[in-house]
Amino acid sequence: MGATKKTRQIHLGSLPLGGGAPVVVQSMTNTDTRDPEATLAQIARLAARGCEAVRLAVPDEAAAKVLPEIRAGTSLPLIADIHFDYRLALAALDAGFEGIRINPGNIGGERPVREVVSAAKANGSVIRVGVNSGSLEKRLLARYGGPTPQAMVESALGHVRLLEDLHFHDLKISLKSSSVLNTLEAYRLLHERTDYPLHIGVTEAGGLLRGTVKSSVGLGLLLHEGIGDTLRVSLTADPAEEVTVAYEILRALGLRKRGPEIISCPTCGRTEIDLFSLARAVENALATSTANITVAVMGCVVNGPGEAREADIGLAGGKDKGIIFKKGQIVRTVRGQEALLNAFLHELDLLLQEEGTKGGKAV
Repeated sequence: MGATKKTRQIHLGSLPLGGGAPVVVQSMTNTDTRDPEATLAQIARLAARGCEAVRLAVPDEAAAKVLPEIRAGTSLPLIADIHFDYRLALAALDAGFEGIRINPGNIGGERPVREVVSAAKANGSVIRVGVNSGSLEKRLLARYGGPTPQAMVESALGHVRLLEDLHFHDLKISLKSSSVLNTLEAYRLLHERTDYPLHIGVTEAGGLLRGTVKSSVGLGLLLHEGIGDTLRVSLTADPAEEVTVAYEILRALGLRKRGPEIISCPTCGRTEIDLFSLARAVENALATSTANITVAVMGCVVNGPGEAREADIGLAGGKDKGIIFKKGQIVRTVRGQEALLNAFLHELDLLLQEEGTKGGKAV
């Protein structure tokens, strides 16, 4: 892991950001914010996956009017995503949102910025200065010949200075690009020039497969270098999948872990069982579990039994039957795939109860 400087610590409500605190996992709702019932239902699903802060788009006054109801309906820290109309930011802050995401250059000038900063101070809220490669100032595009990493960093630091001039320092910064390489360079440059907490992400990364790959490469490299205090994996998919992918990135780097470690083989010509459906079923069953256990789902006689024995619980499937292991001991031999899955899920549930791990938290 890269040995780099620590950022300063701020707080999103009671949630610490930066300063050596665990990397915070965020996501964003894709419901119509004007529908508080649907939005709160999605926030609850995100929370069940381990999401620690949620951003909501606030596009107009109708959305702003229901923010108090949304704020009252969840305990997660909430961040309002604001563009162009500073009054929407004021409404979110008045509703008790712990954070807002703005671009100080597009919300109406000096007086609106002053009003937003004053309200953020009064509410103890965090402001995220968010710069996207697709919305840079024209003067910077002309100077740098396009949305280069250098242009993005200059834009972000310029916006930060506006807030610092108003004696506001509860800031975090994000630089978003759909290019992995530009994202890496931009955050590296920014990390050298500031100690504010950084929210990292590869924007518009794509669907579940491509977006996961791009995010894993970009965010994984940054995190390995010690860059990044909070993150969102941006996917054209159910936002709950963003949270799952985020934790898997953090788990792979040894930074955080949430829920079981699931080991499953890629299958080969020796596989005589539908391992794909078995693995999916096990993953779905454990999607919201916080159990700190290792689960193996294996499909052949070469590595399967050994891997399964090393896990807290595992199955090794073969032709017409499978074997279930717990703590290295065979506990059941079952014929038929459906029967094997049902038996395995039953044994898994018993293990979770024995371990007393349901309802825990990410670490």
